Amino acid sequence: MADHSIGTPEQLRDPNYFPGLAKGIPLGIQHVLAMFVSNVTPAIIVAGAAGFGFGSGSPDFPELLYLIQMSMLFAGLATLLQTITIGPVGAALPIVQGTSFAFLPIMIPLVAGKGVDALAALFGGVIIGGLFHAFIGTFVGKLRFALPPLVTGLVVTMIGLALVKVGIQYAAGGVPAIGTEEYGSLLNWSAAIIVILVTLGLKFFAKGMLSISAVLIGLIVGYLYAIGVGMLSVESIATSWERSAAFALPQPFKYGFEFSIAAVIGFCLMAFISAIETVGDVSGITKGGAGREATPEEITGATYADGFGTAVAGIFGGFPNTSFSQNVGLIAMTGVMSRHVVTCGAIFLIVCGLVPKVGGIIRTIPIEVLGGGVIVMFGMVVAAGISMLSDVNWNRRNMVIFAISLSIGLGLQLEPGALQHLPDTARVLLTSGLLPAAFLAIVLNLILPEELSDEATEEVSGGWAGHGEGSLEKDNHV
Repeated sequence: MADHSIGTPEQLRDPNYFPGLAKGIPLGIQHVLAMFVSNVTPAIIVAGAAGFGFGSGSPDFPELLYLIQMSMLFAGLATLLQTITIGPVGAALPIVQGTSFAFLPIMIPLVAGKGVDALAALFGGVIIGGLFHAFIGTFVGKLRFALPPLVTGLVVTMIGLALVKVGIQYAAGGVPAIGTEEYGSLLNWSAAIIVILVTLGLKFFAKGMLSISAVLIGLIVGYLYAIGVGMLSVESIATSWERSAAFALPQPFKYGFEFSIAAVIGFCLMAFISAIETVGDVSGITKGGAGREATPEEITGATYADGFGTAVAGIFGGFPNTSFSQNVGLIAMTGVMSRHVVTCGAIFLIVCGLVPKVGGIIRTIPIEVLGGGVIVMFGMVVAAGISMLSDVNWNRRNMVIFAISLSIGLGLQLEPGALQHLPDTARVLLTSGLLPAAFLAIVLNLILPEELSDEATEEVSGGWAGHGEGSLEKDNHV
């Protein structure tokens, strides 16, 4: 509900209105806190997959601190691109940017077990993919026909399904602990469960910012629990704080630059999905905050900021950026459409990114505690995908498209050894599961005839038949 003590209804709907520093700064930090955990989580997961993350004992573990730092810094800078704008780059709207989960199923196979050496090719892909993402901005509006809810819902669901395993592994003790007595212990699970229970409690029984920041608060409670039961010592926290610098600038090409065809193809293909997600977020913000449709200039500018923000981040060791959907709900809740409020939040993120001590504290979070938060976050990604699929007209044609795409995509992801004889590039792209599923869904949706008789699928459905009609078919009867 809008707080009219901040401004008049007309002012609250105006992106150019600013309620003053006293109200703007806390409102801006509120926007950032709602996405803080989600923003730094991809860096932690990529480092873990590469083999220098939590519990790995790798001498490269301190590199995780830098990746966390870059996640915060370039989320802030990309957000500034959206709110302040540079020429046509940016939407001049209260859009919060952050590290995208969508690219994780692409990044994990690229770095799996290869250590810091894998980052050169990874960030090469981020840079080129970011530039391609910006290019998409010139015609993004024309892409929407190829990505209906059937495709986008499937892709988002696949992203979540690709990542839920990570949450369980973290909650049980992390990949390095697999095969040891400690893995899956009651103590490990208790920390994760505490986080899940606190998060659910706040989501269901709290309101406002307490509900929106439920995962962050759940992690804080889990962190305190870990200290209380001896999983984490105050001494280790103090040591990490002392060893982290008070200020540090990003380093261009810290990990080098390497052209990997698998990385480039993967990031460029995912850029299409990310661009459409941004279109949806921009539309949601303008509808929820200003009661109007987004303009073509706003959509194009937002996509430009996505792409250029990602490309610049890749130069310094940051991951792909995208607009954060949490922000759409927050604007609808507060009723404050001011882009300058979000600018305050962006500056807060930039300051955090320039102070490694913040990352120094984040990297002391026990992996089991983080696992509780990740289970909730990635489960919500799956739920969001299913929610998108509820808008599909579930006729037999769409059921077949979904069935084939999901079966092949998820199957390749679960059994990567089935493609062991393929070249490395093809194997990495296909075993992500996400890209083959998205490709099949897009192509089949474009080429298959609109009508398919009920009898055409009876022989392969084992007698099962859905009766959901989806919102599209319902709308046709209105």
